[in-house]
Amino acid sequence: MSHGKPYSAYKASGASWLGSIPEHWCIAQLSKVTKERCDGPFGSGLKSEHYQPNGVRVVRLQNIGWAGFNGYDAAYISEEHWREELGSGHGVEPGDVLIAGLGDDNNPLGRACVAPDDIAPALVKADCYRFRVDQKLVIPAFTALALSATARAECGLLATGATRDRLNLGLASARRLPIPPLDEQRRIVSVLDRETASIDALIAKKTRFIELLKEKRQALITHAVTKGLDPKAKMKDSGVDWIGEIPSDWIVGRLRDFCTAISTGPFGTALGANDYVESGIPVINPSHMEHGCCAPAPTVSVSLATAKRLQFWALRKGDVVAARRGELGRAAIVRSHEVGWICGTGSLRLAPNQERITADYIYSVLQSSYARAWLAQESVGSTMPNLNEALIGKLPLAIPSTIAAQASLRSMLETNLSRLAALIAKTQRSIDLLKERRSALITAAVTGQIDLRESP
Repeated sequence: MSHGKPYSAYKASGASWLGSIPEHWCIAQLSKVTKERCDGPFGSGLKSEHYQPNGVRVVRLQNIGWAGFNGYDAAYISEEHWREELGSGHGVEPGDVLIAGLGDDNNPLGRACVAPDDIAPALVKADCYRFRVDQKLVIPAFTALALSATARAECGLLATGATRDRLNLGLASARRLPIPPLDEQRRIVSVLDRETASIDALIAKKTRFIELLKEKRQALITHAVTKGLDPKAKMKDSGVDWIGEIPSDWIVGRLRDFCTAISTGPFGTALGANDYVESGIPVINPSHMEHGCCAPAPTVSVSLATAKRLQFWALRKGDVVAARRGELGRAAIVRSHEVGWICGTGSLRLAPNQERITADYIYSVLQSSYARAWLAQESVGSTMPNLNEALIGKLPLAIPSTIAAQASLRSMLETNLSRLAALIAKTQRSIDLLKERRSALITAAVTGQIDLRESP
């Protein structure tokens, strides 16, 4: 659609963050259009240990999206605990406006949404605010849209907090809304519902396309390290069910057969919380491995003296550092400038026998579907999968018989993966632009920058 023209006449809103509004609109504090409000219970009355699979829904910060309720990650408490320990004053009903009292880089402080029709019984948690608006003055959907659209601009002026911006119930109540007549509010919401649904459908389609590309990437890696990339290659049985047939000139073994050393990162008193310093020698744990590279965190590092004490776990050029817990198969290759960094407690250091296998090839194997499935099956631990030297050392793999053949295979694989990565990046950019367009459309409509009254 052509997204509307400006209104014919404007007036000053009196709010520097809002600017001018259409002449026939007004501006009012949220408290002036609210019949009832509440926040969530603070203190020990409501903790994660009170949660159970069903009962009274607890609305948490992650459920309050930018003008939309996020129904995932549901938490519940018993009705008995709600009534007897917390009281019903924190209750949420369908149509209530919910406001987030905390924010972060991706989820702005002061964002708002409408409680869905199927929410009851429910209550808000701490830092979540419930407003029951007077629907003779404002409709909930328009209120949530307007609060979300102006959240970053207005809440930056109202927020308090030394370490993290916070909006208390009183400040949330003091927020000001641009308010058109009720019929116009309904019209704006109707048009936005239709237009954003169209944008959301396109975003969903592109998101699914990215998922398919990632699946193709995974399949390509797995095929490369088990079948090779030459469709005319003569095949033979590997003797390993996880791998199946392989090119006839490949060899089969266990990961330990192709490494000179496999070691787990320092345990126990060898490396404790008190050893960490700011901006020292990096310690590489699974969270510091991204796209095959080490991505250290400044706060997860040790002093030079501690690094010397931990020399046994120091990384060397060409090592592969791999996750031993969590996302098994996550790994990074150690480059020249990373020599001397420390393998973390959550990691394993693999030293390839460079006469038999390349670090790049080991990394590719660890990214494959079969290797990740094998590691998950063989891992130990009841709450989080864990590996040790012996377990990862038993990983079966098939490799081209020469270093040159491995390098050639890896080069062809990287060429194909680069094409997929470029397509994924291009699609993601288009998704980001659609999200920006969606946000800009909503903001323009609910602040009176465009007139949607005559929109088809």
